[in-house]
Amino acid sequence: MSDRGIMPVDWEDRLDTNRMLRERLQRAKDALAATDVDVLFVFRPEDARYLTGYRHHLGPAYIEGNAVVVLPKGGEPVLWTMDYEHCRKRMSWMSKDQIMPRANFREKIGMRRWVEQVESLVGSLAGKTVGVDIWSPLLEGELRDALPRTSFVDGYHGVMMRAKEVKTEDEKDCLRIANVMTEAAFDAALRFMRPGVRECEVLAVAWQTMTALGSEWTQCQNIVASGPYTAPYRRFTSDRIIRNGDLVIIDIGACFNGYYGDLTRVYVCGNVKPTQAQREVHQKVYTALFDAADVTKPGATNADVFAAADPYVLDNLGHGAGTNPWEPPFFSPASKDAPVTLKEGMVFNLEPYHGTEEVGGVRLENDHIITADGVEIYTTYPFDERLVIDVHDRDVTTGRTRETVPIVGMG
Repeated sequence: MSDRGIMPVDWEDRLDTNRMLRERLQRAKDALAATDVDVLFVFRPEDARYLTGYRHHLGPAYIEGNAVVVLPKGGEPVLWTMDYEHCRKRMSWMSKDQIMPRANFREKIGMRRWVEQVESLVGSLAGKTVGVDIWSPLLEGELRDALPRTSFVDGYHGVMMRAKEVKTEDEKDCLRIANVMTEAAFDAALRFMRPGVRECEVLAVAWQTMTALGSEWTQCQNIVASGPYTAPYRRFTSDRIIRNGDLVIIDIGACFNGYYGDLTRVYVCGNVKPTQAQREVHQKVYTALFDAADVTKPGATNADVFAAADPYVLDNLGHGAGTNPWEPPFFSPASKDAPVTLKEGMVFNLEPYHGTEEVGGVRLENDHIITADGVEIYTTYPFDERLVIDVHDRDVTTGRTRETVPIVGMG
């Protein structure tokens, strides 16, 4: 539904965030019920958002204690946050008793006091099994000191990712809308890009456009890499002045309602003809991107998708997307040793890369949703036609020959 507006209206069926909140929480409850875990401790801000709708001001950046949720089996979530007064006023789907002041994990006594508060709400945890969604030596020591008779197990892959791996229809709408914002920002940046401007100026135009459209955050620092910084690939933006004929990698992603867009294209700066070597590097990546998409369907594995792309042009092929911009499934050389079966409703990005210092580097990225019988590529932004040598034979989204899909240059 990314082709529709994002405001709620009475004349059309659109994104329903209340339904999304209910369905996400129910999936988490179902995932928890299917395990031997008695209580789930959530410390990742994106997991807290998935369970409660709490929006953390730093995006998916883990800071111990800043966003904490406890979900007991058969019960309702309780949120601890520094923004508890704001949340109690505005998160009407949760009672005030479900929203508590921030858990103070900065001091060791804070963990013990928080545990006492948890046990007053859900009962004694002695002899119980607790799933934890993130783990560190410091956190382990504090938890075991406070709960010496409690068993701790993985709660991220074991519970949260079981809930999150297949997206609801409203989640998919959020991802599509985030992609629309991202494509608008990419287009604005591309129209601004010309010889003599700096990488950081190009990124500033993209960032301004995303923010103006309502983007909350970004899927990464955002990347504008030009000329020699495309190979070896440098994953940040600098003050380098972009020159005529440079390959320029732009990798950006807006965030809508907690979900992330992610788009990467390479364009040649200036109204120039690229070198044959530049075109050949781009073609390797372009072909790998669509060869991988061609085998993507329910029942295939991440190893199948990785193998379909020429291994010469990539190391890691892609990653899942949701309330965290990088979550399972992953696509890498390790996939063949522990393959993950793809399911309808999974969402992920494929982003092969290849480059040499002599020529430059290319990364191209599309976003994908597994459908009942194949895949939807919901990225629509075109490639630089000057760099495409052979057009891929079929469009896996529509079944049309790819020659009918416009591929436009920079103007």
